Amino acid sequence: MNILVIGGGGREHTLAWKLSQSTQTDKLYAIPGNPGMAEIAECVSEISISDNDALVSFALEKKIGLVVVGPEVPLTNGAVDAFTKVGIKAFGPTKLAAEIEGSKAFSKDLMKKYGIPTARYEIFTDADAARSYVEQEGAPIVIKADGLAAGKGVIVAMTLEEALAAIDEIMCDKAFGSAGSRVVIEECLIGEEASLLAFTDGTAIVPMVSSQDHKRAFDGDEGPNTGGMGTYAPAPVVTPDILARVQKEVLEPVIAAMQQEGRRYQGCLYAGLMITTEGPKVIEFNARFGDPETQVVLPLLESDLVEVMLACVEGRLKDVEVQWSKEAAVCVVMAAGGYPKAYHKGDVITGLHEAESVGDLVFHAGTAARDGSIVTAGGRVLGVVAKGSDIRAAVAKAYAGVAKIHFSQAHYRKDIAHRALERLH
Repeated sequence: MNILVIGGGGREHTLAWKLSQSTQTDKLYAIPGNPGMAEIAECVSEISISDNDALVSFALEKKIGLVVVGPEVPLTNGAVDAFTKVGIKAFGPTKLAAEIEGSKAFSKDLMKKYGIPTARYEIFTDADAARSYVEQEGAPIVIKADGLAAGKGVIVAMTLEEALAAIDEIMCDKAFGSAGSRVVIEECLIGEEASLLAFTDGTAIVPMVSSQDHKRAFDGDEGPNTGGMGTYAPAPVVTPDILARVQKEVLEPVIAAMQQEGRRYQGCLYAGLMITTEGPKVIEFNARFGDPETQVVLPLLESDLVEVMLACVEGRLKDVEVQWSKEAAVCVVMAAGGYPKAYHKGDVITGLHEAESVGDLVFHAGTAARDGSIVTAGGRVLGVVAKGSDIRAAVAKAYAGVAKIHFSQAHYRKDIAHRALERLH
């Protein structure tokens, strides 16, 4: 069948790479795609991922049998609903179901209603009321823009001054636009973070391999929050016991809750977790594959991704056996200097094939083709991924690949998977 991937980042390159391995895939298309995806898919940059009518017209014209929606914006914009309406199978939640990511207030209220473990919180639309609450609660405290903010709308304030500045930045200065007209303020959970993605058809739930993202820009988890500077899988903090608890206390109740609320959830559900002394608690839900978690999770998937996705769309996931590698995978994100603040674009990238020749996978996140060269075109430029028999082997191999790649002011963390490595000592 012909398959369309919507999106153009590292997550979508990874999805396209895995989908291309299926015997069911005849031709891959990507909107807009990127230079890395262009090696396996026909990229179409003229269509906006937010233009549902244009997306549907393209899918009908190319006789697309399955659409895979990568980013959150088209999901919250109802892309899956638009494809389904004309009889095209689309992997991802409907607009109503995607609100679990589109509104943090909706998500928190849902968890409260159905007893899903999460941080204590309050919701504010008035900046003065938000400031009063923060002054009463003290720090550390977490301030979140309610709407979509490309992974950057969360500020973990360690001091009262930082918390008050965050409220001003989000609510008054509109740093994240209308996404910040409402904020969620919640207690700062203490523990170790982990990500657990799951396939679901609205009833059956299949967890993927656990992973851990590195959100801070600099080594030692210092500096500003980014979209993610690297990740690894599996995450040792998610023990078999913790995984069983997440399945029973988080995944099963939230999928049942969404069904109860008339928002049947199909696709990939991402649970961002804090593993506390009291057990796992939900930091956030996302309505799609994580970025960069996908870059380490999918290389460990041994089953046919097309078959798994069709089973989710068709409501028969319980009949499919999903198998995973026992290996580990590590992704090091190579970013432009200055990211997540102002950064330069247009720098020539060299060494991509050399990195692949040492056995690494190189997923493009923010690149462009220009005059026969690949150049930087985003904050997170590349995800360099390696598999190994264990985390230590995968880390060594990933950094061997990173060493082969060069572009001006390239910035990357040198301590990806440090928590896992510390557990090995």
